[in-house]
Amino acid sequence: MKASDLFVRCLEQEGVTHIFGVPGEENADVMMSLKTSKIKFVLCRHEQAAAFMADAFGRLTGKAGVCLGTLGPGATNLVTGVADANMDRAPLVAIIGQAATTRLHKESHQNMDAIAMFRPITKWAQTISHAANVPEVVRKAFKLAEAEKPGACVIEFPEDLAKQEVNGVPMKPVRTRRPAADHKAVARAAEMIGESRNPLILAGNGAVRKRAAKQLQRLASKTGIGVVNTFMGKGAVPRTDPHCLFTIGLQGKDHINAAIDQSDLIIAVGYDLVEYSPEFWNKTPKKIIHIDFWPAEVDDAYDVDADIQGDVADALWQLNEVLNQRYENKLPLFDIKTRAPLRQRILDDFAMEKDDKSFPMKPQKILWDVREHMGPSDIVLSDVGAHKMWISRYYQCDEPNTCQISNGFCSMGFSLPGAIGAKIAFPDRQILSINGDAGFAMNMQDMETAVRLNLNIVIMVWLDGEYGLIKWKQQNHFNGDHFDLAFGNPNFELLAKAYGMWGKQLTSPDQLKPALVEAFKQKGPAIIAIPVDYSENRKLTKRLGEISVTI
Repeated sequence: MKASDLFVRCLEQEGVTHIFGVPGEENADVMMSLKTSKIKFVLCRHEQAAAFMADAFGRLTGKAGVCLGTLGPGATNLVTGVADANMDRAPLVAIIGQAATTRLHKESHQNMDAIAMFRPITKWAQTISHAANVPEVVRKAFKLAEAEKPGACVIEFPEDLAKQEVNGVPMKPVRTRRPAADHKAVARAAEMIGESRNPLILAGNGAVRKRAAKQLQRLASKTGIGVVNTFMGKGAVPRTDPHCLFTIGLQGKDHINAAIDQSDLIIAVGYDLVEYSPEFWNKTPKKIIHIDFWPAEVDDAYDVDADIQGDVADALWQLNEVLNQRYENKLPLFDIKTRAPLRQRILDDFAMEKDDKSFPMKPQKILWDVREHMGPSDIVLSDVGAHKMWISRYYQCDEPNTCQISNGFCSMGFSLPGAIGAKIAFPDRQILSINGDAGFAMNMQDMETAVRLNLNIVIMVWLDGEYGLIKWKQQNHFNGDHFDLAFGNPNFELLAKAYGMWGKQLTSPDQLKPALVEAFKQKGPAIIAIPVDYSENRKLTKRLGEISVTI
């Protein structure tokens, strides 16, 4: 068979169902091989959007999302989405075309060393140098992309090799199981929990993957310890659970930061330092237990006392079993009711503006209405901007992976294409993409993709006509002053009409709930544009302390 046929068969063996991309001349043989495959090719309008679709698909499913671009500018357009997946721990495999091997050694049209470009932002990037190597390269890319911690891999396929005749069969994926956590480290952690007076659990990105959330909830219930989540750890413990103490990562003096300052032990579960630097929350002496797939990063603000490396779910199961044995008839060790006043303070804070009638709408009010509309399993995807800060603090979750926030690489332009990937992964769920007007414009072209595929995603755009988060940060640093960051916006109802979509730009706050209902009734995508009152940004800063999160 042709090497491109073998390549596609290898993708099928890996369980690939969709490829997002923009093909070029150098991908022609692969595309023709896909015509007879069960794999669906999602034709996109920009390679960056294709990478974000694969990014969200991979993060939600745990199976590598796949994107495709051609050589040169096709490959460079993939870069931001690939880097986002890698730093946000989303399994992704990018396939890029390349010129014939007969001209790679010399100056030639669109020829560049794409693999060298991708190496710093991926787990692995490799050119197929011989057609017979196709099964090994594909298997390795998917194995590494999906292995903890997940990330991005790149396969480059030169066009002349794709045409070659080859004998070969796909390699069968075999599940790799991680070794159990060291029993001495687990025992030490159990001992530290028993010795502590005021512990807290910090749940990060790794706590919402696979079976980790279930075991984390067991640990919290068994010990009576409250759980704080990062932006990317939302839903690790349901928002209705008395052990849930909500989100850290926005304000340096938020309610939960005060509780962390008073704690003597932090149990960090699946916590990535790229999410929220420990220098912002570890400001008073305390011990740290680190439970993650990798050993703890070396950081002088994250000097751990027990370092438990292993599968997070299994490590938590081991810890739960040791706690059962060591503290039989004494569990829970702590009374979660003592956390009730803190939890109620935060809940009261969330509800402060729920009945607000002002317009433009306050961010808190928008998110209150959104949370009331969205079901427990429905998915919200946040783009990056000032709205992300509000979503991170105010939008809480019932289940893991139902609020997708990029807080590793933090790339604007993620949310709209990410929503397409999410809807393809979970067609029966409501999918809401929340964007600032700046980030929305970075990938708005792929509204056409959603229209063409007849996907009922709802795109919400918060309108302020500025790069709002940059303004917010500058105002905090320069006594209210900021550089000119304003820009213009289209008429969003006319924009929706031009794309053949349902669209509404709100003129009063009472229109939001009916608009959400109507938008999710559409057979295809819909857009809701909302003028937002970002004077609330500085009010929040004043009320809770300086913003410490990085943009």
